[in-house]
Amino acid sequence: MPRRPPLARLIAVALLPGAVLLAHWGLGTAVWRLRQDWAAEAAPPPRIQVAFVRALRPSAPPPPARRLATLAGAPAAPAPVAPTPLAAASLPALEALRAPEPPQLVAAEPGAASAADAGEPGPEWPLSTRIDYRLSGYYRGEITGSARVEWLRDGAHYQMHLDFVVGLESAPLMSVQLASDGRLGPDGIEPRRYDETKRLLFAAPYQATLHFEPGRVQLADGHVEPVLAGAQDAASQFVHLTWLCLTGRRTLAPGVAIDVPLVLPRRVYAWRYEVVGAEPLDTRYGRLDTWHLRPARGDAAMQTGDLVAEVWLAPALQYLPVRIRVRQNGGNYADMLIKSAPLQAAAPQSTTTTTRSPP
Repeated sequence: MPRRPPLARLIAVALLPGAVLLAHWGLGTAVWRLRQDWAAEAAPPPRIQVAFVRALRPSAPPPPARRLATLAGAPAAPAPVAPTPLAAASLPALEALRAPEPPQLVAAEPGAASAADAGEPGPEWPLSTRIDYRLSGYYRGEITGSARVEWLRDGAHYQMHLDFVVGLESAPLMSVQLASDGRLGPDGIEPRRYDETKRLLFAAPYQATLHFEPGRVQLADGHVEPVLAGAQDAASQFVHLTWLCLTGRRTLAPGVAIDVPLVLPRRVYAWRYEVVGAEPLDTRYGRLDTWHLRPARGDAAMQTGDLVAEVWLAPALQYLPVRIRVRQNGGNYADMLIKSAPLQAAAPQSTTTTTRSPP
C-alpha cells in the first residue's frame, strides 16, 4: 500500500496556485503604480490661462522695441540695419514693410526698472496671442481641417502651442499638438520642455518629449545631446523668429540666412532659415504682405520622420506667423493660412508703449 504524502506537503501543493496568483497580482500592481508614476512625471505643464480681449489689426510694423531697462540707463539695443531695397515691381505694397518713425514710449512706473532687472520680459515681446488658421494639405489623399497657434505669457514664463486637426474637430481623422514651455531670457526664448503628440484614427498615439537644460537636451529616446545657446524646439522657433525681427537682431531681405540651433525629437540640427523674399498673401483676413522663410536643410530631418516647417511672417501683424507649412517624408504636408484677426491679451500697465500713427 503506497504511503500517503505528509499533510504539510499536501497543504503546500494546495496553496501553491494561490501563492503564484498573489505574486502575479503584486507584480502587476507594482507595474501599474510604476506606470502611474511615469505618467505623472511625463504630464505636460498646465496651460497658462489668458483672456484674449482685443483683435489685432494690421498696422505699420513697429521699429525694434527697447527693454524698459533701457529707460533706466541700460545700454540700448543696436539700431536695426535697413533691408536691401527690392525692385518696386516685386511687391505692390512694399511700403508696409518699411519701418515707421520711432515710437514714443510712455514713462515707466517707478518699479518698472527693478522688474526688468529681475528678468521680467520687456515690451519687445508680443502679447499673448491666438491665431486661427484654415488647414489644407495631403496625407494619403487631400485633407482639410483647422489649426490654432497660442502664444501665452505669464511674466517671464511662456508657452507656445500649435494644434491642428484634420477633419471635423468633434471627430478628427488626425490631430497633432506641439507644445513648448520655458522662459523669456535676454537672448530670446529659452525652452525647458517640448511635447509633441500625434493621434491618428484607429492607431496608437505617438508621444515625444524633450527636456532642456543649460548646454544640453534629452531627446525623445532618452539620449542626451549637447546644444548651443539659443537652441529652439519645433514650436518655439516661430515666436523666436518673430522676436529676432521685432528687435532688429535680424533684418529680413531676400537671400538673408538666419541660423537657429533646432532640436527636433530625434536629433539636434544646425538649422538655417533662408529668406525667400517678400510675398503678398491673399487670405480671408485680407491681403497681407509677408516675408517667406524656408529651411535650407530640411530634407535630412524629413528623412528621419521629423516635421519641417516653413513660415510666412507679417510685419504689419508684429511679424507673427500668418502662414505655416509643415512637411514630412512621403510627400505629406499641412498648409495653415490665417483665417481671421489674431486675438491678443491686454498689455501689462507697467510696460505699456504707444506708437505714433503713421501718416
